[in-house]
Amino acid sequence: MKTEDNRLHYFGKLSEQLFVWEGPESSLAFDSEGMSRVLLNLDQPCFAVRKEGHIGLTNEGKLQAATPSAAGALSLLAYSQPLTPEMLGDDAFCRFHGSSYAYYAGSMAHGISSESLVTALGRKGYLASFGAGGITQVALEGAVQRIQKDLPHGPYAFNLIHNPFAENLERMAAETYLKFGVQTVEASAFMDLTPYVVYYRVAGLSLNPENGIEIGNRVIAKVSRREVATKFMEPAPDKILTLLREQNLITEAQARMAKKVPVADDITVEADSGGHTDNRPLVSLLPSMLALRNEIQEKQGYQQQIRVGAAGGIGTPESVLAAFMMGAAYVVTGSVNQSCLEAGTSDHVRKLLPQVGMADVCMAPAFDMFEMGGKLQVVKRGTLFPMRAKKLNDLYLAYTSIDEIPAAERDKLEKQVFQRSLDSVWDETMAYFRERDPEQINKALVNPRKKMALIFRWYLGLTSHWANSGETGREMDYQVWCGPSMGAFNDWVRGSYLEIPEKRRVTDVAHHLMTGAAYLYRLQQLKLQQLRFPNHFSRYRPTSRSLPG
Repeated sequence: MKTEDNRLHYFGKLSEQLFVWEGPESSLAFDSEGMSRVLLNLDQPCFAVRKEGHIGLTNEGKLQAATPSAAGALSLLAYSQPLTPEMLGDDAFCRFHGSSYAYYAGSMAHGISSESLVTALGRKGYLASFGAGGITQVALEGAVQRIQKDLPHGPYAFNLIHNPFAENLERMAAETYLKFGVQTVEASAFMDLTPYVVYYRVAGLSLNPENGIEIGNRVIAKVSRREVATKFMEPAPDKILTLLREQNLITEAQARMAKKVPVADDITVEADSGGHTDNRPLVSLLPSMLALRNEIQEKQGYQQQIRVGAAGGIGTPESVLAAFMMGAAYVVTGSVNQSCLEAGTSDHVRKLLPQVGMADVCMAPAFDMFEMGGKLQVVKRGTLFPMRAKKLNDLYLAYTSIDEIPAAERDKLEKQVFQRSLDSVWDETMAYFRERDPEQINKALVNPRKKMALIFRWYLGLTSHWANSGETGREMDYQVWCGPSMGAFNDWVRGSYLEIPEKRRVTDVAHHLMTGAAYLYRLQQLKLQQLRFPNHFSRYRPTSRSLPG
């Protein structure tokens, strides 16, 4: 059997002619294990040195010009400066949000991005956004107060999700954040600016002693379309500012300041992600958004540059590094965090997600945008939800009311999908919306098709709750939001301790993704200097031994 070649190979000559290395020769590593340790010692420089025809690596010593006085020194082949995970991305993002890394965990609705997830990451210096979508006001206020108590100095964020059919929920969330002094929100699912996101933003503007504009309320806008990104990159429109002034929600001074700053400080480019997504490839979408940012930045002349980050498909060190190399100021994870112990989901889902491959996801009708034809990306492995949700969508398009659905079809719905009569579903639906948005009931009472949509949304909405709570007997209906990055992550961690569901923690995932990206960056720097490594060096493997104390 052929043994693996652990030797390094050097194909250049320039470094050997110009530089030499001086240091303790005993520090040189020539074996695979020793060289790996040197490469992973990211807070120290890495030198590749030739000695007696062999190439070794070391973190010690120094380089100097190849002069006659350095005749006894060893040839330097390649060099990499210290490169830690904290150095990746835009440090302005870290300073602005009070985090240590240009990385954050994006929000997943219904508290899947839970209090535990936000606080665990925050304590390690990572920003995370609480999944406030679908949460009642009482529950949201409790989450805000508990997270603020656990992270009095941050970093943390809360999701402000747009719902075109329940604007009062968006208003409630914005008012809650202002009431409790939440300083960072992640705005998602917006198709246009609303008074509520602008209110939150502008109400936090003030002048500092130097007469500069202080941004008290920070906005990270998660978008996938240029036209929506444009609205968040530009100043708030006069129409909304005038409305807020007339309602005495902002001052005249704040309205003037709002014309000099963008609505959002950060634009998260959401590519092929779990949940709501346009399935766009990051390699195409991110450059387009960066060009748009540059165009608007030059036009508006903002004092601070808008940052653009990358989300969707971030599930391996390679994807993290690729995003940074394309110009992302920061990276955002989502699906991979849902499989972790801190996620607000059930043990069933946590055990299912580590089995998901890249092809085990598909698009299905969305609860909140059902009537508009909106879809989201979910797991199709181990659940009938995508198929049953599509059936509901087909019936909604084919008929104008519940009464038009053929008796045999209705009987099948009641027995297989809803597992109860549609009349009882309607009673529960009315009770739900009377508490949250009574106007929906009023519309349904005069519009049979609206009533049918609300009944179908009962199933589409509850299936995600069943998945989160682990509803017994409903496993085949679980709706689990997930993108293909989950499959890529599972492929990467196979054979490591992170393959085991009970050992997946969000802080470990964040650490290994960022550390792996820094390691791969170091490897690329050395390769660009004509140093070639055996294949097994080119894959970062997560181990619990490498976790910080």
